[in-house]
Amino acid sequence: MKHAGEAALDALEPLLERMRTLEGLRERKRGAFYRGSSAFLHFHEDPAGFFADIKLGADFVRMRVNNRKEIDALIRAAKKALAV
Repeated sequence: MKHAGEAALDALEPLLERMRTLEGLRERKRGAFYRGSSAFLHFHEDPAGFFADIKLGADFVRMRVNNRKEIDALIRAAKKALAV
């Protein structure tokens, strides 16, 4: 599974816009979010769709982000992780 390219990030732009509103995150490179100096979230593309790797606790967890329900689940997970 490869990191999301520009076309994939274009398709994910509404999600990226939502992520940019979350307190405590910095987008160092388009689609790559950091919490302080640590990587927190980035995206992948695959024939099966789009995926986000998000750091929950000590490990990255891969989440599908192909529809509104999946995107909302990612936003909820990000908010919860950032609140800790």
